[in-house]
Amino acid sequence: MAEDVVQDSLVEALKQWTYKGIPDNPTGWLFRVAKNKALNIINHEKYKSQYATDVVHPLQSEWTADPVADHLFSEQEILDDQLRMMFTCCHPSVSPDSQVALILKTLCGFSIPEIAKAFFTNDENINKRLVRARQKIRESKMPFEVPTGRVLKERLVTILEAIYLLFNEGYSASAGVKVIRYEVSEEAIRLTQILASHPTTHDKLDIYALLALMQLNASRFKARMDADGNILTLEQQDRSLWDLSLMEQGFANLKISLSGNEISLYHILASISSYHCSAPNYQLTDWKSILFLYDRLLEIDNSPVVLLNRAVAISKANGTEDALTEMEKLKTVPELKKYHLFYSIQAQFYIDMNLFKEAIPILETAIELAPLASEKELLQKRLAYCAKIIS
Repeated sequence: MAEDVVQDSLVEALKQWTYKGIPDNPTGWLFRVAKNKALNIINHEKYKSQYATDVVHPLQSEWTADPVADHLFSEQEILDDQLRMMFTCCHPSVSPDSQVALILKTLCGFSIPEIAKAFFTNDENINKRLVRARQKIRESKMPFEVPTGRVLKERLVTILEAIYLLFNEGYSASAGVKVIRYEVSEEAIRLTQILASHPTTHDKLDIYALLALMQLNASRFKARMDADGNILTLEQQDRSLWDLSLMEQGFANLKISLSGNEISLYHILASISSYHCSAPNYQLTDWKSILFLYDRLLEIDNSPVVLLNRAVAISKANGTEDALTEMEKLKTVPELKKYHLFYSIQAQFYIDMNLFKEAIPILETAIELAPLASEKELLQKRLAYCAKIIS
């Protein structure tokens, strides 16, 4: 019903605004029209039983309908609804592998291919998970609420995982023209801020750790590409473009997150990011401490991406030869066989060792697998450089 009401309101806006002009408060106009359409549907006799909830009765009275509807459309109530939706998607009746996919699709607006990329799987598997999850929600008639106690803590783990995947899609897009999708990362930060400010969840320290991680990483966004849209590595970035205000927020939230005894994945990742942000330049980055943190991270998460990032830290802390030995161990990891960054990192190690001939076939594989034109272009420049050196 909500989707229908929103679509009808937008269609009406297109019709009326074309002739009457855009109103002074377009958002308020849309909310008012949507609210009235929702009231008309609820008051229609045949829908009364379908939407028979604790809010329907006051909505059917001319004396109470407007104030109740205004409350339901208030900013705080919408924030509460979003929080309730997060926890509903993570109900234990829904299988763990489907919970994150459901949040990404329903709450965050991810496409099927974007979710498939995040899970290192194919579109068909994600579709099946979503169908099963929606069916389970319908059959279980699960309550639309924020749980308490142990249940809240368990479901929060999945919510934070989904939000982190959302941020990563913004940080490095899986499709399209843009490498960075700022609005996606901003949405991930906004959802985390809802959790951090809500009375039910504001005292959970891993929320602040995730918020710190995203703010520290996002503070470097503007320096990640040059004026022509080419990707810049951390070493190439102009650090004067870093957002110091956002970085300070990240450091403040990291401090809050470390005030307890629990250490999560996000605590360690945020700490790694803090070393990058606090280094006066690339050469003075404390890679030994970063490698130590990656070793601790493996005790919590030994995923392929963590192993790959650890190999980069090994190359900086212990030397490229040790890093190449580590990459040899990762060759058999199925998830990395079609991951372009595995090959581009491996090729860069060969380039660093002046083994340009060995780097060429690996770069060609990376170019073939890279999802974005800008990434392919960066890799093709490296390939041309290697070819020129050996010719």
